[in-house]
Amino acid sequence: MSQSLRATLSLPVGSQDHVQGQSSAVVTILMYGDYQCPFTRAVHPVVKDLQRHFGDQLRFAYRHFPLTKKHPDAQRAAEAAEVAAGQGKFWGMHDQLFERLWALDEESLVRAAEGLGMDSARFSRELAEHACADRVRQDVQSGIDSGVSGTPTIFLNGIRSAEEDEDDFDTLKAKIEAAIGVEKAARGKARS
Repeated sequence: MSQSLRATLSLPVGSQDHVQGQSSAVVTILMYGDYQCPFTRAVHPVVKDLQRHFGDQLRFAYRHFPLTKKHPDAQRAAEAAEVAAGQGKFWGMHDQLFERLWALDEESLVRAAEGLGMDSARFSRELAEHACADRVRQDVQSGIDSGVSGTPTIFLNGIRSAEEDEDDFDTLKAKIEAAIGVEKAARGKARS
């Protein structure tokens, strides 16, 4: 087993994270992503399909890891998602960034914010002031501390799960099913 497959999450999923799903879910997927990365964009619908498939058994968390040397607009996009979070619209902006916004310039981001019903003047001001840059840096640092070097990087219940080309629906579904089986077996032993 390669070292990267055994890598663990340095900072567990917690209140600092953007999370969809219940804390009681059997499996938590955490993804470090980059809104400008074509590979992260490709995994976004896979995660959505997994969420639909597993329902309450799955919790999903997202952390920013903009690869600014390769993707010059990734930092701004991550900050835009965090600015949106300040108006209660993180997941709406997150989906917009992956599904609809191919242009990540300030004008496109402000239009997306308006479309989500946000205060666009506040959004534009906070984006221009880099009001959420520290929040993005915290995610990046937690990624570095967890051995992340590219995107997407997926952790399944705190253990690095996917290598390149291992983030398709069937592969991740099988890994989630295995984790659910392990958890159910552990719960069964605890009751004995």
